[in-house]
Amino acid sequence: MIHPDALLFKLIALIDKLPQPKTSPRRGRPVVYPETLFLKALVIMTLRHLYQVGAFLAVLDQPDMASVKAVLLDEQGRFPCRRTWERRLANLPESLPARIGLIGRMLVEMIKPWANSGRAVALDSTILHASGGVWHKKHRDAGLVPHSRIDTEAAWTQSGWHGWVYGWKLHLAVTVASVWIPVAARLRPANEADNVVAEDLIPELPFEVRYVLGDKHYNAPNVTAACRLRNLFAVTTKRGAYPHTDDGVEVRRIFHKLRSVANENFNEQFKAIFNGHDRVPTKGLVATQRYALGAVLVYQLVLWHRYEQGLPLRQGLKAYIKAA
Repeated sequence: MIHPDALLFKLIALIDKLPQPKTSPRRGRPVVYPETLFLKALVIMTLRHLYQVGAFLAVLDQPDMASVKAVLLDEQGRFPCRRTWERRLANLPESLPARIGLIGRMLVEMIKPWANSGRAVALDSTILHASGGVWHKKHRDAGLVPHSRIDTEAAWTQSGWHGWVYGWKLHLAVTVASVWIPVAARLRPANEADNVVAEDLIPELPFEVRYVLGDKHYNAPNVTAACRLRNLFAVTTKRGAYPHTDDGVEVRRIFHKLRSVANENFNEQFKAIFNGHDRVPTKGLVATQRYALGAVLVYQLVLWHRYEQGLPLRQGLKAYIKAA
């Protein structure tokens, strides 16, 4: 039996306090179970490393998990059937980016990370390796899948650090401050350009943001235009041969250092906590979005809980989450 004071229950309780995104009226059959119920399930799946619906439901049926299963009942005491779980959890990634944006803005207002610094966020993407091996270009072009374990929805990208990689990219916007708060996130196939996905991240940024920092992949007209719509300054690495000698080179060097510290440290911490250095434990875009964005959501909830408890927001997170 899980202790009622366990971190798992404390994070689940925060789901009921989440700000609700604006939704337009939908046609068709009314929703029976609220989305918050499936967000609670996502927290459990993430903390318990349960990435398939069948495995999740099988664990809930164990006698020791009765108290956990109880928090997944609706107000009438009903528990969704398997088909409902499969359908609603498959639809959850559509709304997760908006949820993450809402929580990010709430955390910025609560924690005030820029009280003693400039109001900047750093855009970046980090690579996640696909499960089941790679799908070589010659096989893809021929329409051949050598074995069923290959994830055909992933894609190739070339990384300056890792060379050619087959998988996904987790695109993030993180606060450049003494505490790293993910304020926007998307999970896309690895071949989608960073500057294109940035157009979806920028509208989710907190209203307090003034500067958007990025590497050369964000030095693009569409990113500049998206920032101007929000009255933001985009500061990106300049393209071309080094060394640069223009008037802005020293200012960009300072911003580059700030961006690098925020991005690299957050990415390393995040991947260490949620096993992001290994191949993803999921197959397909929807399941991988649920895995990666669910991890971002849990990270945000842990920051929220630790802030309320007066605990450090950068140190000790890995052990804290692993013990949940």
